[in-house]
Amino acid sequence: MYPERDAPREGALDRLLATGEYHAGRWRSSRRRLQRIVAATRESLALDELRARLRREGFTEELTGAAFALVRAAAERTIGMRHFDVQLVGGWALLQGMVAEMETGEGKTLTATLAAATAALAGRAVHVITVNDYLAERDAAALRPLYEALGLTVGCVKHGIDPEARRAAYRRDIVYCSNKEITFDYLRDRLALGGRPRPIAQRIAALAGTGGADKLLLRGLQFAIVDEADSVLIDEARTPLILSSKGDSTKEEAVYRQALELARALGPEHFRVEDSALELTAAGSERVRALAAPLGGVWSGPRRSELLVRQALTALELFDRDKHYLVRDDKVQIIDEYTGRLMPDRSWEQGLHQLIEIKEGVEVTGRHETLARISYQRFFRRYQHLSGMTGTAAEVAGELWAVYRLRVARIPTNRPVRRARLPDRVYGRAEDKWRAVIEAIEQRHLVRQPVLVGTRSVAASERLASLLESAGLSFRLLNARQDADEAAIVADAGQPGRITVATNMAGRGTDIKLAAGVAERGGLHVICTERHDSGRIDRQLFGRCGRQGDPGSCEAILAADDDLAATHAKLPSAWLANMERVPSRTGRLLYWLAQRRAEAAHSRARRALLQMDESLGDMLAFSGRCE
Repeated sequence: MYPERDAPREGALDRLLATGEYHAGRWRSSRRRLQRIVAATRESLALDELRARLRREGFTEELTGAAFALVRAAAERTIGMRHFDVQLVGGWALLQGMVAEMETGEGKTLTATLAAATAALAGRAVHVITVNDYLAERDAAALRPLYEALGLTVGCVKHGIDPEARRAAYRRDIVYCSNKEITFDYLRDRLALGGRPRPIAQRIAALAGTGGADKLLLRGLQFAIVDEADSVLIDEARTPLILSSKGDSTKEEAVYRQALELARALGPEHFRVEDSALELTAAGSERVRALAAPLGGVWSGPRRSELLVRQALTALELFDRDKHYLVRDDKVQIIDEYTGRLMPDRSWEQGLHQLIEIKEGVEVTGRHETLARISYQRFFRRYQHLSGMTGTAAEVAGELWAVYRLRVARIPTNRPVRRARLPDRVYGRAEDKWRAVIEAIEQRHLVRQPVLVGTRSVAASERLASLLESAGLSFRLLNARQDADEAAIVADAGQPGRITVATNMAGRGTDIKLAAGVAERGGLHVICTERHDSGRIDRQLFGRCGRQGDPGSCEAILAADDDLAATHAKLPSAWLANMERVPSRTGRLLYWLAQRRAEAAHSRARRALLQMDESLGDMLAFSGRCE
């Protein structure tokens, strides 16, 4: 009725056995084993025969090869694209329930059609999950002729469509949607079902005419292909998905304003920041109790007072405008730190969003009452078949296996990579770094070589834009303020002499094709101006150049006082900031240390969220409520 997998709770022994299974079964994702599918993709079967045998026998090598041959022929005939042999290998990895790590520009979108079509022909409800609505809508429209030639239907779910349209889309054989849309739709189904789906109860209710199946949106969680799998399954897994309704916030607003006043009365000696988390010191706790005592009401409880003030301090000290959020149309809109895109329909929980709204002097939105919640870890582990694609998964292969039981298969490139990686340059202060960035851009611009410059925040991108204007260099700017123009700006980044400044959203889902004559000038040159908490995001930026055998080059120009180093390697960062130019080896060590500490902190946060989510799920299940 509503198929999904019941992910078991694991103890220490289960995790130990899983570790042994991971190491013992590495041969399954070996390149030699996966490449056998290329030889099997020779002759196709009749469509009706293939459907029947796939449903009866499953994804055997013989039947998968026949299905891939059929999909490849249909793609060539309908959309004018023929799958490369390496894409066949990637498609086979997806059907084996793995994460296919494919270099940027190797055609992950087309690779997914092999596994999606084969699974749909076998009668599975297929969800191809992307990072935003734009990509979901684009891919569904572009690939519809291919799927329809195979007798398959295609749907697309995006923000803003009504429940009936969603229900109709999910009834199609293959559905393209974003990770947030499908997770929230799953939570809505859980509310409609009143908890976990119970097949026997559903059948009895359906026979009695009271099943409510017509209210459900999805057909269960059968087969998923997650694009940008590391971003969805790892980076975004630190934040739970909460389905909520608006409540009355009149009383809370006054309390939040008092909390900000108390927080502003504290000094640096009253709190400390470690691993991007803020804690009150003993002196801070005493100061809060003294300030809160005369206020009465909710401030009479010392623990509640400390929690409110700590949240207010977090809003003041750890969340910056144009870095973590934008103020647009008199509203605070969150910026996704991994993609640089706006998330206008998301809000921080536990009053943090309202505190930031008061801090910025905009209208305070209503308090939200939680109806249902789930983490990405728990949601995706419920798919009967889960797989993914990304350009950067090797660094988190262990976590992907530990949490989702997903192996990483590294897929070879279709053509040799010709990307030249220049040595990192690390300066003491940001001013020296920006001066070096401008000089590097000018040198490339003189020979009409296109340059893509990556920044971490809106503020940094606009600072660089101001410096480029002062230097008389024309450029195109892409950050959360111009996210609607993303595809057009990135697609033109390979034109001769083009300078493109972009936040982390640079090129997601859009190829940068080199214009005529650009390859002879060295191809696209990419400059990273600040390291990300995860080295994988840096690799994604560098992967914008040197695609599909094109020439290209990349380099990192950094400062010892950049946010990452100043936050996660505080002492060495402060010491090196006094130097004009940091020795190359020392600079690499500084950022290696900072990224390791940041990634460890994020990994702890993800584990803590999963444990809390499982405990909360147990309590809600015991009480008879849904998630």
